[in-house]
Amino acid sequence: MSTIWNVLQGVEFSQTYYDAGGVRTRAIEAGDGPPLIFLHGTGGHAEAYLKNIEAHAKHFHVYAIDMVGHGYTDAPDISYDMQCYVDFMKDFLDAIGAERASISGESLGATVASWFAIAHPDRVHKIVMNTGMMLPPDEQGAAELNELLERSRKAAGTPNKDAIRARIRWLMHHEHWVTDEIVEVRWRIYQQPGRAAVIKKIAEQSIGALLDPAGQERWYNPELLKQIPCPTLVLWTRHNPGQLVHLAEEGAALIPDSELVILEDSAHWPQWEEADEFNRVHLEYLLK
Repeated sequence: MSTIWNVLQGVEFSQTYYDAGGVRTRAIEAGDGPPLIFLHGTGGHAEAYLKNIEAHAKHFHVYAIDMVGHGYTDAPDISYDMQCYVDFMKDFLDAIGAERASISGESLGATVASWFAIAHPDRVHKIVMNTGMMLPPDEQGAAELNELLERSRKAAGTPNKDAIRARIRWLMHHEHWVTDEIVEVRWRIYQQPGRAAVIKKIAEQSIGALLDPAGQERWYNPELLKQIPCPTLVLWTRHNPGQLVHLAEEGAALIPDSELVILEDSAHWPQWEEADEFNRVHLEYLLK
């Protein structure tokens, strides 16, 4: 059986901590090329991208990071709205000495990448919006996001492995990808003192903004997609919960310079479930 260590065997990588504007930030990094930053989703962590580091490190200096409040990065007592992530990303680019970077984000990370590109167009080369879009959900998507919010509250409220497994199951098209190992990884993260409470707060703010009309108007307004200034890959899946394929098609049409790719056999974590195909189409876009 393949393990997390197997996907990094033979890869020259490091786990590093950077001071990003006073926030101690964890990065799993590898490679020597131009910077490429991978951003996880709500309640996630850098391990979401372990299957993608080796392929991308052949061409980029890859940073799979824990965003502020997540993983083993500091979790200050702040409002975790979109502006906090935009500010954090600027501080992280400054910390690694990168004038510009390509940013690939999944779910919440996709929205962060989009907002950062709008706020700091001079700091971004390309972005990838992986199963996350600045568009409000339809009725089916809203029901699925409400289910996600409830699973997130349970996983962070009294973090036990069954609740965390149920939360991760929402991400996957196929149940066999919800391994004991990835459940253990997240459970250990949530065992840090005070971490689970912050993750619960983040879920309520980030998922809540997608469900609340005021949050939709402020952070998920389709007019914002027209402001994305850089080349953008919209990387979606046929089984993505929360925001269905038709939203990806509608959103991609609004972005001035975009391409849309739909993977067929994954849900909300294509970089994990369809790692080889994800790596192929992702690199093809970033390198051209």
